[in-house]
Amino acid sequence: MITLQKPRVRFAPAPTGMMHLGNIRTALMNYLLAHQKQGTFILRVEDTDLERNFDPGAEKIKEDLAWLGLTYDEGPGKEQASMTPYFQSQRNHIYQRELESFITKGFVYRCFCTTEELDRKRQRQIALKQPPRYDGTCAALTQEESNTKSQTTPSIWRMKVDHTKTVTIHDLSHGPVVFDLKNFSDFPISRQDGSVTFMFANFIDDVLMKVDCVIRGEDHLSNTAGQAAMYLAYGAKLPLFWHMPILCSIDGKKLSKRDFGFSLRDLKDSGFLPEAIINYLAIIGGSFKNEIMSKQELIEAINFDSISTTGQIKYDVEKLRWVNHKWIAKLSTETLTDHCLPYLHEAYPTTQTMDREIIIKALSYIHQEMVTLRDCVTLLAFYFDIPVYEQDIARTITTPEKLSTLCTVVKASIVEQTTENFLATAKKEATTAGIAPKELFSFIRYGLTGSVKGIGIAQLSDLLGYPELQKRLLEFLPVIQ
Repeated sequence: MITLQKPRVRFAPAPTGMMHLGNIRTALMNYLLAHQKQGTFILRVEDTDLERNFDPGAEKIKEDLAWLGLTYDEGPGKEQASMTPYFQSQRNHIYQRELESFITKGFVYRCFCTTEELDRKRQRQIALKQPPRYDGTCAALTQEESNTKSQTTPSIWRMKVDHTKTVTIHDLSHGPVVFDLKNFSDFPISRQDGSVTFMFANFIDDVLMKVDCVIRGEDHLSNTAGQAAMYLAYGAKLPLFWHMPILCSIDGKKLSKRDFGFSLRDLKDSGFLPEAIINYLAIIGGSFKNEIMSKQELIEAINFDSISTTGQIKYDVEKLRWVNHKWIAKLSTETLTDHCLPYLHEAYPTTQTMDREIIIKALSYIHQEMVTLRDCVTLLAFYFDIPVYEQDIARTITTPEKLSTLCTVVKASIVEQTTENFLATAKKEATTAGIAPKELFSFIRYGLTGSVKGIGIAQLSDLLGYPELQKRLLEFLPVIQ
């Protein structure tokens, strides 16, 4: 067992698209580990793909992390002088310096093979049922031959992997993982334009920023052999790794942007709380006695010394909805109101000038029914919109024989002047006619809201007022008979 003490971990997103669940889970686990072990959580932005840079300055990434409550200790705006800059686009001078060091020390060699030549070799290897990997053609060139050819022919630099050695990494979920380097190609660390590859930049950043625990997806495990080879050549200590299981859909397919909730924007717009998203992503794939936990409780609950080795975990939207429901139920009505107002203002503009106390009262009646914040729009639709009735739905409430009797009971009782008197009279008349209170109240609720389910009749009357209750029921009865 490896004991982590004050680890330096990093979340290194590329600002080429919206934050999604995989990004968030990686950031979350780095955050939780750092806080549990009194370490440092670093934000480093891998923004070298300038053409696809969706988020200049990583402003959206920083905003999303702040909304989720995943505050970083070091990064843009929280610089530590010896580690800066935290944007890869600003670190090219560092990469060039380290590349020159690799060249001087003989860790790399020039490769002049064209893309077409490499593709032909790869296809031939596949046809011969051999592993498709670089055959080392340019490694055989003498220094003089390489220098001469570089005057006229474009080239890249390849890492000279020591194929006589093995390297062992330690992974939180897999334990020791041994890579026999004879099974791995000499890989590129630069491009023809002189820029370095992502793999080399990532390695240099981790070494110079003293990252000693790397948390990332299981799909990066195969890349780790090459990075380990660079650590071996550089003489730097290998970090501890955790290659986390890949998030999959409920049917086992890799999540994509077509899956609901894949992007953080989906979840925010649909009314999921940041606490619920964090809670769900922390417990998914694990086993916890108490599943509803705050960030601090998660920091204390997760055992990083005993991590599951499963290759994938399934993202279950219904479980996320359940977690969100539990977190909404924990909110005070005042806080719930603050969260719901943007949704209500968008759907019902009149709420922008409505007395806040009325909105608070309305939300208090539906609070425990809400699964997402956006549910307030549908659950309170009856207040703002006149119901539309469907006879087929109404007739599921009771039998055809009783429907006429219910209409008669409600019509006779509606002349009362208060809700209490109306309900008492209607209940008495219904009982005499052999109609159960449940049937009566479902019928009245449908008349008031257009739904057979929802808040109590007394609460409906409290919100609508008795004159509106009378008006709606009198309009409802002729339609449904």
